Amino acid sequence: MKLLLDQNLSRNLVSRLVDLFPGTTHVSVLGLDTAADREIWDYASEHGFVIASKDSDFRQLAFLHGPPPKSIWLQVGNASTAEVLRVILDHSDAIEQFAASPEEALLVLSSLQPG
Repeated sequence: MKLLLDQNLSRNLVSRLVDLFPGTTHVSVLGLDTAADREIWDYASEHGFVIASKDSDFRQLAFLHGPPPKSIWLQVGNASTAEVLRVILDHSDAIEQFAASPEEALLVLSSLQPG
């Protein structure tokens, strides 16, 4: 399972997540840093990514279109990169289960959830 990190997440997360989620990349690496959300959605669907974003727009696309792709909505506000990383790592099992579930389209993670 590989993550596609949206523009609102730090590129530095890629190197910290790639061992746990091989193939993880950032939209800027793919030249999608200025792409519309729908373009990122379509790319993720075509290439087997799970989108991770702080943007609620992907939540809306998940409800409108369903999977694929799947979307992880990180409700972490203006959290630091370290905090975002902690939330993802603390919920890595839930992320794996979500990715394996064919019917689920959206996983909401919050820094307020117990880790």
